[in-house]
Amino acid sequence: MRRTASPFSLLTLGLGAFLLALAPLLAWFVEPRAERTPLDVSTTTVFTGTGSYFDTNAVKTVHGKRITITRQVRGDVAAGEKSGRAVWDAATSVDTDATLPASDPHDALQWTQQRWVTDRATNAPVHCCGETPTFAGEAYLKFPFDVQRRAYRWWDDTLGATVTLSYQGTKTVQGHQGYRFTGTVPATRTGSRLVPGAIVGEPKRNQVLAEEWYANHGIELVADPKTGRILYAAIGPRKTLRAPGATKDAAVLLDSERIAFTPATQRAQVALAEYDGGRLHLLGTTLPLAAGLVGLVLAALGAALVVRGRGGQAATGENEPSNPDSSPTALEPSTM
Repeated sequence: MRRTASPFSLLTLGLGAFLLALAPLLAWFVEPRAERTPLDVSTTTVFTGTGSYFDTNAVKTVHGKRITITRQVRGDVAAGEKSGRAVWDAATSVDTDATLPASDPHDALQWTQQRWVTDRATNAPVHCCGETPTFAGEAYLKFPFDVQRRAYRWWDDTLGATVTLSYQGTKTVQGHQGYRFTGTVPATRTGSRLVPGAIVGEPKRNQVLAEEWYANHGIELVADPKTGRILYAAIGPRKTLRAPGATKDAAVLLDSERIAFTPATQRAQVALAEYDGGRLHLLGTTLPLAAGLVGLVLAALGAALVVRGRGGQAATGENEPSNPDSSPTALEPSTM
């Protein structure tokens, strides 16, 4: 009688084949599709530094004061699910010690609210869903996934345009290594503002449509290579007023050589990057390798059991008598 391979050997072989097929599927299909900007983001980042600002109560610029920038980012999940985009609302306030904690954001030196919409896979801006302002570039609140060692166009909201940030090697932030990018912004006119003439050196005029100018002493961003999350950020903003047509600044609204992420913000950003990066590493490296190795072992074991089982059955069949009825009887009948 012919016998087939055992169910256990077939199950082992099938499971091994399944895991071998799953390994490249995880690495080449599942993990890239997991690289998506989250919809339900909820983060607060804080910058601190010292500098100068225009004190409206004293009607003059004061120096050597602490300046705090707070940015709160919340994801609009409903809008994101409907559009298939990452829709983030960001509120940013620039405060002095006198306006912290800010009971009313309008008491701050500066308060802005934006709505950022990006492609979840590429981080490219998408102009929909109430986006404001209309922005451009490759990086702002984050870099794209799988950051490259090259220059990136970073959106500067105060400038209202992109700034080229050059790759400057690696930098370790709270024990986590990231890619460092730097750049500067030369003095650029960004708008106009109606102010008393005395502020811009024209005391005989009650109101003057002064020119607003902006520069940045230095921008430094450190991004997590895998997730694009910004681990560290430092900026050196300078905002001034000039009389119409003047070539020199007449009043300093805000000026600081360096305002940077606080240590607490750095730790929080690193923790988020490690969590997201660990999840992507699990899908793209750990699980595929484990599935491939276990699948290879199980497939080899299953194949060996199938071959061994069939070989043993064949040998057993050769030793069995072909016709049991032809064997001689033990007793022959006697004659009378």
